[in-house]
Amino acid sequence: MKNIINYLKNYESVKNISGPLILIEGVEGVGYGELVEVIQNEEKRLGKVLEVERDKALVQVFEGTSGLSLSEVKVRFTGKPIELGVSPSMLGRVFTGMGKIRDGGPEIIPEKYLNINGSPINPTRRDYPSEFIQTGISAIDGLNSLVRGQKLPIFSGSGLPHNLLATQIVKQAKILTEKEEKFAIVFAAMGITFEEAEFFQKEFIESGAIERCVIFINLADEPAIERISTPRIALTCAEYLAFELGMHVLVILTDMTNYAEALREISAARDEIPGRRGYPSYLYTDLATIYERAGRIKGRTGSITQIPILTMPQDDKTHPIPDLTGYITEGQIILSRDLHLKGIYPPVDILTSLSRLRDKGIGVNRETGEKLTREDHPYLASQLFASYARGKEAEELAIILGEAALTEIDILHLNFAKKFEEEFINQGLNENRSIEETLNLGWKLIKMLPKSEIKRIPPFIMEKYWKEENENES
Repeated sequence: MKNIINYLKNYESVKNISGPLILIEGVEGVGYGELVEVIQNEEKRLGKVLEVERDKALVQVFEGTSGLSLSEVKVRFTGKPIELGVSPSMLGRVFTGMGKIRDGGPEIIPEKYLNINGSPINPTRRDYPSEFIQTGISAIDGLNSLVRGQKLPIFSGSGLPHNLLATQIVKQAKILTEKEEKFAIVFAAMGITFEEAEFFQKEFIESGAIERCVIFINLADEPAIERISTPRIALTCAEYLAFELGMHVLVILTDMTNYAEALREISAARDEIPGRRGYPSYLYTDLATIYERAGRIKGRTGSITQIPILTMPQDDKTHPIPDLTGYITEGQIILSRDLHLKGIYPPVDILTSLSRLRDKGIGVNRETGEKLTREDHPYLASQLFASYARGKEAEELAIILGEAALTEIDILHLNFAKKFEEEFINQGLNENRSIEETLNLGWKLIKMLPKSEIKRIPPFIMEKYWKEENENES
């Protein structure tokens, strides 16, 4: 009953306005996270309750507090959390970071409204990720495979082509199954420029990928406070598509660094005691509330797979954002500035990248015998990784002592590493390689080395695939 009274009542007891925050006194029945309407001169802005203490409420205003006056502003509490109206017709549409129409099309008629904070998945109901998602990118599919229900972030740096990589994944990602399954992509961009937003929309429309996408865009010149809700809005849409419509959803969140900066800004406005590098002490917990919304649920058809993208300040992997992200997620794809300077795209640093669930989604399922990719995949991936690492060691040795100091085997590995970067890691912006093409390319390159150096592929796999390659050549 109190919430109904609050909704009907306009509070004029605003005591302080600081940054995106306003403090109201004399309130009753207000709850944490409650949706708030801030009204001045018939202009309405939305916010949410950040903190409640006795009769005081601290409200965060999404559109910012610029132009608000203590004497004229009124606050109305709605008695409900922030909700997103969801519908199957969201596919193919572009929204703001708060879920409002951005593409100029007709309004969505919601089938239902969902709390953007979601509901935690019961750990006992979680199903283990075990199915391969093909991105068409050899450096990911071959060596750091993405598995349905996984959260696999991309760690990038300023000036590296993470936006190009994100659009290529959106255009090419698909699930390899014999039965036809519905696949969708939810793309959320936070704090990007107008030019970047135009680039993403143009790429998705021209490729036709827009038909299976739901896009949420928060621009750099829009209130930073909106960025805190954008990933939650996007994940609420993804949960609806996955767990209520039975779709397999890939969620791409870029750039999580902009999200964390917005969180730091709000924390500073609240005069909270800062943690590492000025970020709030609860950054880990906050990021976990986003990343942990990926997964599969037993008995449900759909799934949510996450690829958060973040730029590491000064390319520093120990920075709080990538550091904490690495603890929560199942691996990371790291982009290399050295490879980028060599003209290699995508500049994926194979040796520092990792997909902890790779072996669960490739090869053959040992329990069911189901073919996930191809039987040679896990063995070939392990061998390619080991041989490339040996080649990079030889490269470092050659820089220090000169190539004359290398043995014949070292030189073979050095040549392999160069070819591996030029032909396996490097590929075109619109080149979509199937997993078969990726694996066949891996076999072609590994034959640069003598059989005595192939120590991670069992004899029965060697006999079958090395022989087949020779027969094909002849």
